[in-house]
Amino acid sequence: MTRFGKSLLGVAATTAALAIGGGQAFAQKEVIFGLQCDRTGPTANVGTVLCPGYQDYIALINSKGGVEGHKIKVLEIDNEYKVPPAIEAHERFKKEGALLEGLYGTPQTAALNKKLEEDKILGTSPGFGTAASADGKRYPYTFPIAASYWSQAGAAVAFAKQQLGGSLKGKKIAYIYYDNPAGKEPLAVLEDLAKDEGFEMRTFAVPAPGLEMGAQILDITGRFKPDFIISHLFGRAPSVSIKELKGKGFPLSKVVGLVWASSEADIIAAGGMGMAEGYNTIQFAGVGKDFQALKDIEAMYKAQGKAAPKEMDSTVLYNRGVLIAALHVEALRNAIKAKGGATPTSEEVKKGMESVKGFTLGGLVPPMEITPADHEGGGWVEIWTVKGGKLVRTKEWFQGYRPLILKHLAADASKS
Repeated sequence: MTRFGKSLLGVAATTAALAIGGGQAFAQKEVIFGLQCDRTGPTANVGTVLCPGYQDYIALINSKGGVEGHKIKVLEIDNEYKVPPAIEAHERFKKEGALLEGLYGTPQTAALNKKLEEDKILGTSPGFGTAASADGKRYPYTFPIAASYWSQAGAAVAFAKQQLGGSLKGKKIAYIYYDNPAGKEPLAVLEDLAKDEGFEMRTFAVPAPGLEMGAQILDITGRFKPDFIISHLFGRAPSVSIKELKGKGFPLSKVVGLVWASSEADIIAAGGMGMAEGYNTIQFAGVGKDFQALKDIEAMYKAQGKAAPKEMDSTVLYNRGVLIAALHVEALRNAIKAKGGATPTSEEVKKGMESVKGFTLGGLVPPMEITPADHEGGGWVEIWTVKGGKLVRTKEWFQGYRPLILKHLAADASKS
């Protein structure tokens, strides 16, 4: 079976006739969204939860009649967290006439940035990808639509500073990261912050697949002895790090995980919430089930005589899938309205994404504003901490060192 044979066609909305006033009927319009995922590769523990969240939100929208008379068909392709399948997936989406594309993976996004621009198809890379793509003028068709790795690094240091009494001067911070382009992306910001704030930073790379890091953890806890640890791991590595740090007696209250080291699944795999008490996580979407959109999805399943899917219980990743889908839908809605109800082009949907403002989905989405200049939407995050056997919000939406992030964006643009 080919990769595309294994691909999942989600929410396959078909053309239908809808009756309107006076008994007149018209053909239901259909648009295509492309979605890349990893359901079988090294980060499948993310993709198998995040992508169902995306699919369910689109199904919910379709169940309510679609977007301004348009049903959405999602073409999902498993890129296995590999670059060649990601490029093949993009070509398939282009051939099928997709109006936009949900990307998956930092190496994959880096390989597709130029292709998106050439083909004039917007692609979203929420919480991963190239941090410099927040600059919409330089990367006109790539949209982070969530805190980039630079913004996450800034937020992590800002949180560490708060936890350590308001000053980092003379402190030591360890940065343990997955040794690939995604793991290395925050380094430039962290190095600048170390100089500006006067702390010593030491880095500890973990080679793929990140299942063995005893030597790194021993080096951190036994030799470096930091005041705080920033963890940028993903796949199955975050749970390994939590267990190793706990085993060495390091207080997890002095650890903060960037967004891919921050799901319930990571904590459960480490031994459960009790094992991870005090562990801090950075989130770019709301956590938990207390959001109307999620209640509506549960009601949709109930109306179909089905139980809500088990993926909904892993709210960190599932909710991120909902966030991505919701922003895709909002971009489409803005584009259709701007065109007086007609079906938009991909270029017009891009402009619709650059018009997102004041859309929070009841707090599940941060207070972002996406513009032609800022495709990141401000780099907002929250901090959620394991307390009493569950994730509890301990710091509401904030931006970490935003002026420094903007400085890095400007400096990166000047190199091009």
